[in-house]
Amino acid sequence: MLPSQPLLHAAVFALAVLQALASDTFIAAVYEHAVILPDATHEPVSPDDALALMNKNMDVLEGAIKEAAQQGAHIIVTPEDGIYGWRFTREGVYPYLEDIPDPAVNWVPCTDPTRFAPAPVQERLSCMARNNSIYVVANMGDKKPCNASDPSCPSDGRYQYNTDVVFDPEGKLVARYHKYNLFRRETQFNYPKEPEAVTFETPFGKFGIFTCFDILFREPAVVLVSELQVDTVLFPTAWMNVLPFLTAVEFHSAWAMGMGVNLLSANTHNTNLAMTGSGLFTPEGPLAYHYDSRTEEGRLLLAELSARPRLSPTYPPAVSWSSYATSIKKFPEGNDTFLGAVRRDIFTFSELRCKAGNYTVCQGDLCCHLVYQMSNKSKDEVYVLGAFDGLHGSLIKYHWQICTLLKCQSTDRNTCGQPVETAQTKFEMFSLSGTFGTNYVFPEVLYSGVELAPGEFEVLRDGRLKSKHGTSKPLLTATLFGRLYEKDLPHPLRTSL
Repeated sequence: MLPSQPLLHAAVFALAVLQALASDTFIAAVYEHAVILPDATHEPVSPDDALALMNKNMDVLEGAIKEAAQQGAHIIVTPEDGIYGWRFTREGVYPYLEDIPDPAVNWVPCTDPTRFAPAPVQERLSCMARNNSIYVVANMGDKKPCNASDPSCPSDGRYQYNTDVVFDPEGKLVARYHKYNLFRRETQFNYPKEPEAVTFETPFGKFGIFTCFDILFREPAVVLVSELQVDTVLFPTAWMNVLPFLTAVEFHSAWAMGMGVNLLSANTHNTNLAMTGSGLFTPEGPLAYHYDSRTEEGRLLLAELSARPRLSPTYPPAVSWSSYATSIKKFPEGNDTFLGAVRRDIFTFSELRCKAGNYTVCQGDLCCHLVYQMSNKSKDEVYVLGAFDGLHGSLIKYHWQICTLLKCQSTDRNTCGQPVETAQTKFEMFSLSGTFGTNYVFPEVLYSGVELAPGEFEVLRDGRLKSKHGTSKPLLTATLFGRLYEKDLPHPLRTSL
């Protein structure tokens, strides 16, 4: 007698679990998705029209999920806003929302779609996971009714949340996360009253999840890693690239290295908004990444990662970020330091006038030290050492400490800190350090063409960011990006909650 379909499915899932348990690694996938956006309208669309658009996007995501599963992936992350986009008012996004229950209800929408209110998006995502025996991570909208007994209840009688969901290989909802740090334009969504530190266990490690702008703040990002000790972070994002320090692949790779965890980052793809850059990042650097500002195509990435990176023999040692910088005498601080703006942040810069040298630049409590040697000193390019110690942001103000070696946009020093994507100058060596007042420092190295430099630099235990050999490509920036979370100002939009 042939086994029934549920029994066969359970057997296949059990075998997959045993295979994963037997391994110290797992295969992860991320999909950078060129989102099909709704037409701009003044009135909200009907629920049927909203679902039709979401199904178009889910058709694309399903193709990527099937392909990832066929290539052996255990988990796939899809982007923030990947199912319906981001062009919404509060009323306009409502037809796209579903009520997403607490995962404690133990629900498989694919096999029990009528248990709660109609949830066609959750049902379809659940079936994608179940039919392909893969964890599926997606971003969608959650709606929660409220009433006058809740003094914070919005006037329309509901909360609306930017939400990540995770379905396991049986299609069960195992995680739900409401984005805590909304980007300033996300007025269609509410702030959760408290930050949610969402984790779940898998056969290949402990996972945490947060979304996009969250990565720049302590809660929940740092809490998940430092206190809850997750091995891997799932990171749906709709990230607009900002040179010189905040391109997606550059900062997300640096965050994974600085925090000592895997980061599975899936970005939306929209070149008009400078959205691109996804990757599978580890404490030792990127295993696979994608940056494409020229085409409008999506991209699937896969890599094999350590399931529990802290137990790996190659796990990087703990870093004392200010150790070296506070132990040496300052190099001569040039008399020609000047101020320059990186967006709205005023840096103190010093121009690297020679092919090789030692420099120190200070601002506030931060002194940055650089030892360098260029392979060639072009008359057409200017490089500077820069320091910034202060609050960043116009509305939401959070404290940065940054030491950076960067290329100016032109030979005019007024352009230092402005975006530049190409360079010609290679370095024989560089060593950058700073007197940081934080343990949260993220090491960035970015090459010409917005390319990462895996394996070409290291962070020493004493806090030096150092090239291993000469740079293989011209350098855009080498940066130590520090965050002093305890000096952030109270959030202006959340204090009323």
